[in-house]
Amino acid sequence: MSLTLSQATIPFWVRPLKAMLTIIDKAEAFAEAKKIDPSVLINARLAPDMKPLSFQVQVACDMVKLGAARLAGLTPPSFPDTETTFEELRVRIHKTLDYIQSIDSAAIDAGADRTIELKFPQATFNFKGADYAHGWVIPNLHFHVTTFYNILRHNGLDLEKADYLSGML
Repeated sequence: MSLTLSQATIPFWVRPLKAMLTIIDKAEAFAEAKKIDPSVLINARLAPDMKPLSFQVQVACDMVKLGAARLAGLTPPSFPDTETTFEELRVRIHKTLDYIQSIDSAAIDAGADRTIELKFPQATFNFKGADYAHGWVIPNLHFHVTTFYNILRHNGLDLEKADYLSGML
């Protein structure tokens, strides 16, 4: 049995975002129990030159939102990067989940051979849709979800591998 592009992407993009939701609930409870201002965790980073936890959520969401839209040949919705609370981060994740799950799977499947061009100041990348999905979106998604996890773990939240995998099962 072979998988279509939509079957090999959307469900596997949904799961890490759902894991983030579960971890955000734990982080919020942790902050409350330890009497930590939630903004301390939301603005936490692993190194001074890194982006904070909120950015990790924003980019993870953008990665799949843009990924699904590009594959389907759609213009994605714009989500401003203004989240400063756990609730706002949850809302962003839910909006992203709603969007990517609303896209017609046939439109995503049709994007497997579509050329996707990413322009950055330092370089331009061209991918076929399937290569973009698996070689760009997935690694970037997991990088930012893992960094999100590590920031919270580094700040004392009791997390384990099962928390990361919670949305993946």
